[in-house]
Amino acid sequence: MHKLLRQVRFSINPFLVGGCRGYNSFASEPAGEGLSIFFELSVEVTGSVDPATGFVINVSEIDSNVREFAVPIFAGRIKQNFQQAKHVGLSEIIELLRSAWDRLTGKFGAAKLSELSLKLNPFRKIVVNSKELDMAFFCEKFEFAAMHKLWNDDFSEQHNMEVFGKCANPTGHGHNYIVEVMLQMPPTRNGFRVGDFEKIVDDELIKVLDHKNLNADLEHFNKTNPTVENIAAFAWSQLVGKFGKAKLYRVTVWETDKTSCSYEG
Repeated sequence: MHKLLRQVRFSINPFLVGGCRGYNSFASEPAGEGLSIFFELSVEVTGSVDPATGFVINVSEIDSNVREFAVPIFAGRIKQNFQQAKHVGLSEIIELLRSAWDRLTGKFGAAKLSELSLKLNPFRKIVVNSKELDMAFFCEKFEFAAMHKLWNDDFSEQHNMEVFGKCANPTGHGHNYIVEVMLQMPPTRNGFRVGDFEKIVDDELIKVLDHKNLNADLEHFNKTNPTVENIAAFAWSQLVGKFGKAKLYRVTVWETDKTSCSYEG
């Protein structure tokens, strides 16, 4: 079974009566006009590969279905709310995603819609998936810089160098880490504020790790190697139970843009 992901980009100017179709789907289609709101809807479908084509589904079918059935849902609500000076809140965004899910279900042939995620900005997104349709997920990325050394005192120096390589450098080395925190939203999202969420993550995790020597400054890593795996588990322990009715679902830490680890408790 394969999972195929397609990003569909579109822009909406809430103050124009008509839309601007555009012809560059890499940038966005509809294209928007002037100062527009940019959206990126990621569509994941699950299915088997057709031996005749090598496709799970032709991605052009995903594009056309999203633009026919999902984009008008977002465009209609955004224009309506903006013209009435109404806030488009988190609950409404989730409602729009669920409406898009309903309209897109069954539109991909033998492949099944398995996840929709809407990027609110380059570092924040809302997700709904087929595993937990009654839930929605909120994700946001943060950054911190830290240094560490990977070493096991029970190993010989040679064995440490064989196992950990450059990461066993005696004076340590640094990374610019990215951490994504994913919350499972409560059925009623009243009271959830992005700023409150960010402050909790900043106070409980980022300030603890940022610009630190993880081996020397954090007691937790005095005897535990600060690998990306162990940092992800530490991040979970720092944040679990801190978000009220919202439940911590997953923490993902990127050590580099090629290496990451997720922890789900």
